[in-house]
Amino acid sequence: MSSTTYDVLIVGGGVSGTALLYELARYTDLKSVGLVEKYDHVAIVNSHGRNNSQTIHCGDIETNYTVEKARVTKRTAGMVVNFATKLSESERDHIVYKYPKMVLAVGAKECQFLRKRFDTFKQLFPNLKLLERDDIAELEPKVVEGRRPDEEIVALGSTDEYTAVNYTTLSEAFVSEGEKAAAEKGMNFDVRLSTAVEDIRKEGDVYKVKTDKGELSARYVVVSAGGHSLLFAHKMGYGLDKSCLPMAGSFYFTPKVLNGKVYTIQNENLPFAAVHGDPDVLVEGKTRFGPTALMLPLLERYNGKTFWEFLKVLRMDRNVVKALWDLMKVRDIRNYIFKNFMFEVPVLRERLFHGDIKKIVPSLDVKDVSFAKGFGGVRPQLIDKSKQKLVMGEAKINPGTGIVFNMTPSPGGTSCLGNAEKDMYLAQEFLGFNIDKETFERDLLTGEIELTEIERPEASSLM
Repeated sequence: MSSTTYDVLIVGGGVSGTALLYELARYTDLKSVGLVEKYDHVAIVNSHGRNNSQTIHCGDIETNYTVEKARVTKRTAGMVVNFATKLSESERDHIVYKYPKMVLAVGAKECQFLRKRFDTFKQLFPNLKLLERDDIAELEPKVVEGRRPDEEIVALGSTDEYTAVNYTTLSEAFVSEGEKAAAEKGMNFDVRLSTAVEDIRKEGDVYKVKTDKGELSARYVVVSAGGHSLLFAHKMGYGLDKSCLPMAGSFYFTPKVLNGKVYTIQNENLPFAAVHGDPDVLVEGKTRFGPTALMLPLLERYNGKTFWEFLKVLRMDRNVVKALWDLMKVRDIRNYIFKNFMFEVPVLRERLFHGDIKKIVPSLDVKDVSFAKGFGGVRPQLIDKSKQKLVMGEAKINPGTGIVFNMTPSPGGTSCLGNAEKDMYLAQEFLGFNIDKETFERDLLTGEIELTEIERPEASSLM
């Protein structure tokens, strides 16, 4: 192993970790940055297209978002689009994709809610359109086909935006563009794949990161490793008031019945995503529906070895039990959890899930629905043990000692560059390097989507 002491070392090569690597290389005057990833490729766990909905979340059709959250989300989504559209056409076309999108309301109550929401959100999203039945039929004929004529439907949507992303190819581009930027300024830029981190400890002014291939040193460390981030935090005595509840999501395939993304209205009592249908950027000629949500005792969906790590990070005690009990006392949540458990039962699951997605495509036959084997990731949902409840949205542990732990970015990979921006400024506050703000704004806040600055959170405002 190299004897280099990195200025910043990132643990975890998903889309969040690689986004930070890119920003540090492109916009700072640091001398040495590095990234460590235990697998042989970046972004092949939760960032892989099989394991998420491949969606750029803007906040316009996510009905559980407030205007304020949508404003922040729109900015981070725009950063992803602006980064991708400044690449060559051949690179861009393997990263971001344009599909129509809409959120569908069915029935008088939902339609009234959506019309009111349109009045509230149309100024923030000028491309957002209120779509009546005929408009929906023109964009998504299968959504209307077979539906009762007297069934009221309406939708909010847009037709000419980048709405889908392959987070693996995006991560690859972050590494490639970061390496180019580092080479131009003589920065040491180091990506170590197939290198598993075993322990992190502080010695004097530097952190010692023990891996299965030797030891690395860094002045500042950012851990962006999903549920494993909390595991490392606990080992170091941080975040002991937090527990991890992994939520797994599964998907189903049908023949191509949608031209774009069709979401449904979020149940305000459920902290889980409502079912939606999407084109799949990895599988041609299919529509993918989901996700379901299932509590799973694994930190990685198809890696049984992470069961033991889950037990460590769960830290089961009466506070965790109380938080789970409070969840189960809510009828909608209790019924939802039971139904989603049944969605995992072979043979039965396709028939049950078919009932849910008929809300989107009424003419679908149960024989058209097949379980997407090998698809679906894990979201490390956090529990605040002191408050005995779930932590919604982004979770970041920043003890102010030169190390930061990132879990559960919200909304998913869309927030990668925005979350990296926060981490870049937290690192600057600790290390004192310079950031080229002008270039940052030109690259990521202008272009395909014009964006405005928002106030950055101070380090003390983060967990």
